[in-house]
Amino acid sequence: MSTSLDTSAQTGTDTLCQPVVMITGASSGLGLATARQLLAKGDCRLILTARSASIPRFAAAGLLESDRVRLLPLDVALPDERAKAVIAAEAAWGQVDVLVNNAGVAYRTVAEHIDDQAWQHIMEVNCRAPLDLTTRLLPGMRQRRMGRIINISSVGGMMAMPTMALYSAAKFALEGLSESLWYEVRPWGIDVVLVEPGFIHSESFRNTLFTRRSFRSVVDDHDPYHAQYHAMSAFIERLMEKTIATPEGVAKVVVRAIRSSSPPLRIHATIDATVFGLMRRFLPRGLYHRFLYACLPHVRAHALPENP
Repeated sequence: MSTSLDTSAQTGTDTLCQPVVMITGASSGLGLATARQLLAKGDCRLILTARSASIPRFAAAGLLESDRVRLLPLDVALPDERAKAVIAAEAAWGQVDVLVNNAGVAYRTVAEHIDDQAWQHIMEVNCRAPLDLTTRLLPGMRQRRMGRIINISSVGGMMAMPTMALYSAAKFALEGLSESLWYEVRPWGIDVVLVEPGFIHSESFRNTLFTRRSFRSVVDDHDPYHAQYHAMSAFIERLMEKTIATPEGVAKVVVRAIRSSSPPLRIHATIDATVFGLMRRFLPRGLYHRFLYACLPHVRAHALPENP
């Protein structure tokens, strides 16, 4: 990133000279942790967005509007709200220098249980919304010949797991989109960064959505995928409860990506993401998949006999 957008050099300067960072899904979790850390550093202006119903969370978290903070309602699933939020963001301080596409949603479903409604929802939130917000801000970034797009991906965009087919499909799409964008906007001095966290110690797994068929499978112990859903749900819950990675720790990675003079395209944000990345890089692909399959909980017990 060019020197004028390097926030590490901005401390103590006039507020209006500080870069503008827009964060989606900023009222909780990683988005909130990132906002707090940036605010504490005091070298940028923040546009924090969340769904209208979540806006009161900012006050509860001690974040109020000021000469350095603007709060905007934004449900990233709604195209009209995305358009209005970008107009309001650029009107606030004339520009957005860094966009952090953090808002996302997750579904627990095997591939066979994916339906059109869930597909459209997760692709709209996890892929289409980041693209739409990015393309609305790119003209200004190109004109200034500087800018940064930070897309929060996941270890689910590096590898897939059973019952998380839809989530990985959306994150894999975001990864491919971001990689293409990295090449396309680089001539104008615009950086694209994928931050890839693994499992984070949080309660976010409780917010995972289900399709109609996946929910029926969870409650029906005669369904062929019933055991797989229960085994994987317990497995993921254990990993998220025992991991040492926290939203605050991953937020530090995001803040470094914002402040870095030359960030890479991909950043592994947790230890497990680094390990999976190394395995994927160095293990023969057949061995890699067989190893992961063997690590799945009670994998051979998943295949129940079909009803005659």
